[in-house]
Amino acid sequence: MNERIEQLLNELMQMDPSLKGQEASMKKTIEQLLSAKPESDYDEKFAQELKEKILAEFSKQKKPKKSYPHLWSIAATLFVGALALTIWFNTGNKDAIVQSTPDEGKLNDAYLIDGANTNESTGERDVSKTLPPQEQKTEKPQSAPKQSEKKQEAEKNEGGKGQLQETVPVDQIVQNSVVDRRSSTEKSKVSKEVLDSLPRGRDVFKPLEIKPGIEQDQEAPAPLSNQTRLMAKQKEEADLAEPSTRQSDEFNTEGYDTIRENDFLPALSNPLSTFSIDVDTASYANMRRYLSRNQLPPKDAVRIEELINYFDYEYDLPKGKVPFSVYTEVAQSPWNRENKLVMIGLQGEDIADEDLPPSNLVFLLDVSGSMEDANKLPLLKESFKLLVRHLNKRDRVAMVVYAGAAGVVLDSTPGDRHDEIFAALNRLNAGGSTAGGAGINLAYKIARENYIKNGNNRIILATDGDFNVGASSDADMERLIEGKREEGIFLTVLGFGMGNYKDSKMEILADKGNGNYAYIDSLIEAKKVLSNDLRKTLFTIAKDVKIQVEFNPAEVKSYRLIGYENRLLKKEDFRDDLKDAGEIGAGHSVTAFYEIVPQEKNESEDTVALKYQTTQVKKGARDELLTVHIRYKKPDGNKSKEITQTLIDNNRSISQASSMMRFASSVAEYGMLLRDSKYKANASYERVLDRIRESLGKDPHGYKQEFLRLIETAEILQKNR
Repeated sequence: MNERIEQLLNELMQMDPSLKGQEASMKKTIEQLLSAKPESDYDEKFAQELKEKILAEFSKQKKPKKSYPHLWSIAATLFVGALALTIWFNTGNKDAIVQSTPDEGKLNDAYLIDGANTNESTGERDVSKTLPPQEQKTEKPQSAPKQSEKKQEAEKNEGGKGQLQETVPVDQIVQNSVVDRRSSTEKSKVSKEVLDSLPRGRDVFKPLEIKPGIEQDQEAPAPLSNQTRLMAKQKEEADLAEPSTRQSDEFNTEGYDTIRENDFLPALSNPLSTFSIDVDTASYANMRRYLSRNQLPPKDAVRIEELINYFDYEYDLPKGKVPFSVYTEVAQSPWNRENKLVMIGLQGEDIADEDLPPSNLVFLLDVSGSMEDANKLPLLKESFKLLVRHLNKRDRVAMVVYAGAAGVVLDSTPGDRHDEIFAALNRLNAGGSTAGGAGINLAYKIARENYIKNGNNRIILATDGDFNVGASSDADMERLIEGKREEGIFLTVLGFGMGNYKDSKMEILADKGNGNYAYIDSLIEAKKVLSNDLRKTLFTIAKDVKIQVEFNPAEVKSYRLIGYENRLLKKEDFRDDLKDAGEIGAGHSVTAFYEIVPQEKNESEDTVALKYQTTQVKKGARDELLTVHIRYKKPDGNKSKEITQTLIDNNRSISQASSMMRFASSVAEYGMLLRDSKYKANASYERVLDRIRESLGKDPHGYKQEFLRLIETAEILQKNR
């Protein structure tokens, strides 16, 4: 029981680190609750209920921290404003405010909105245009905070002093004083209306230059009030004084689709297995992110096919007009000696630099408030610079951002103007809500306007996936993207960050948008995706690639596809050219594994009797294990082509298999261990490590060596668990 108590206590502290210091009381309460329930009744549901009960109980005991940021500065501003107004009423002199202020002209900043009272040619203020509050037509905040209402009422009760709140709200003074620090050029470029619609976060008062024609979702919220901006500014300065712990304190809201492992299917009654290829690698990098923090990833975050396809394999390059080659191999299953393992690999053709088509790229960047952490927008900026350095004058780049609204921050620009593109990236700041739907619509609009015939037309979306305004649900995103994919524009999705990361939403966007999906957890991963593997990421050589495997029931009793659970297709979908499937990039390889149970020679079924029909094995169908059928379209085509390849069992042990199969099967076995698969049989980290060390082969970038360290980390964490 002590071990279970410690586990629950650790999980509770991870969910809410602010409970630190109450471990002893929590431990005692957990022990009491566990002892009240029989050991046999303990299950995952009860554990979850217990944790919720503990959190609810002990959260009540936490005392909120009181914080009074800038109390003295606000009081001083109130005092100066009251003094100035008193002098003005007593003397009737409209310039008395300026004359009576110790720092001459300082308070005048409160009435300067976007440089309205500044001479643009000289930069000097025209004091004659600075009218007192009673003669200005200033807009009142849309909704006054309760605290301001109470203060206003109290001041009115004191005999007219409430005019201070009506004349110059404190938050407006702070806001406009800060806004006025911008240069005259910046003021002329950004109107107050545009500024109000833009993201606001850590650098809430720094303007983001957005081109006219901002698109906004109907459900987007109204611009932030002055009081909200003031609070954001106060939070910024408080964060600078004390490093933010927001990421660790927030409840984890990461979202992953449930993965239900593929089961063994009888070959006689289910001879066809059909699925769409998957070249995504996001699951691998996300898994590494967890292990680097000494945590095992959630089971549903582990997609085995993406772990396998993170690595390159030495498949032969294609010959002739087919854009990829097909490789098949069979050997004894390393985790179940009674079964066999079939490997199917595709290798896409590579494209020389001089043969690459020109690119029309639209960077669609999430600059909402959830992107302010260091592993999000700051990492995003540096990552995209790696890509930009590979572009030339034949390429075009436009930049669209979205938060509460969507706007263009860089019109389509020649790719060799690196400094202009870098400058646009450097100006980005995070803040506001997340209108992802508006951003996607605008990005496709810009891509269509700059479409390059026979070129690489692609949107690169970078986000944490936490959409919360307008079209935001997974279903909304799926419908939105499905309506765009026939426009000849491909989509690459790059995920950033942690804590609120929405993996399921981004996988849907990539799958439905004729694209690929990667997770960027570091600059090293950004270099892999956007520099080393640039051709694979950006240049599609075949789309809607589907695989259908026909198993010979005379040789195969049952089979199981390892991974690809969310890429399964109906057998009818294989020849349906309207059915969407995955894409292969230049130089990409795709690998899939089937675990099969061999048919006993003396017990093989020849027929399956149904009520209305009979399924029967053809005579003379021995020897062939299976046939692989592959259909694909050209990137700009609408009609599929098909190729086939047959595999015969050669009865090899796993030690006799190729180094490619030994390594790739080790990755598959590792994935089953991470997922605690019910089909892992005799799988072990020890055998995975031994097999990988024997089959490392070429490793120019050190990815395989890094993988060895991740396996060792996972093994330690599993044992400690």
